[in-house]
Parts: sequence; C-alpha cells; structure tokens
Amino acid sequence: MGGGSKNTQGILRDGCSQGGGSMEEENKGTRQKISGQALIDKEKEIKKETNKLKKLFKELPENKKKMAEKLIENASFMSITLDELKNDIKIYGVKETYVNGKDQYGFKESIESKTYNTMVKNYMNIIKQLNDMLPEEKKINEDDEFERFNDSL
Repeated sequence: MGGGSKNTQGILRDGCSQGGGSMEEENKGTRQKISGQALIDKEKEIKKETNKLKKLFKELPENKKKMAEKLIENASFMSITLDELKNDIKIYGVKETYVNGKDQYGFKESIESKTYNTMVKNYMNIIKQLNDMLPEEKKINEDDEFERFNDSL
C-alpha cells in the first residue's frame, strides 16, 4: 500500500509494503512519544499524586502497605492520565470522523473517550480497593468522593 493510506483495520501504513513491515513500523507515524519537558512535568505530577496517596496510607500495617504500594502507583498514573484525557475531550469532544474506504465516512467514539471510560472504571476500582484497606474511621465516604470527582469534571 502507498504512504499515508489506511488498511482495513485503520492502521496508518506510512509507506510499508503490505506484507513487509512490523507493527511498530506500521504505527511509526501515528504515535508520538512524550519527551522533554512534557515527560518531566507528567512524572512530577504522578509523583505528587503518589505522595498524596501515600500520606493517606502511611499508618497501614507493613503487609498491607506493600500491597497498597502498587495500587497507589497505578492510581497516581491513572489520575494524571485521566486529567489529560479529560482536557483532550473538552477540546475535541467525544467523537471523531473515520474514513472506511471510498466514500464511506462518518463519526465514531474517539479513542480518548474510549480510553477515558475504561480507565475511569479501573481507577475507581483501585480507589475502592485502597479505601477498603483503611481502618473504618479513616475510610473515604464514597458519596463524598463521588461528589468531589464529579465536581472536577
């Protein structure tokens, strides 16, 4: 296939021959790495979120702390990524156009919207798991947290 055309699965081919290139080569022009200051800023935000969550769980018994550590890392990453996705959705909306061959086009849910919807469910699941590790008097009231989450939208 020629440069810039799409195959039937919607992968931008960028000049790869039909049977030739690897998936990495096929996706070469469609994804950009975060680098430089943007990567440093994202890492700082994740670390800030991680520290915030670790403070909430500092009094956990050692065995629960170890279990919580990975959940906290994932929740921190997801929280920052969800904010980025949310900002993108605010700017570009939840749908994008597609072209599926000659004169076939329309709208579909954007990849950012799909990713956001999946990730927010996983994030809320992790937060619930972390909350369940807390002693009863320190647990976050789920209704309050839901309101705080909705207010951030």
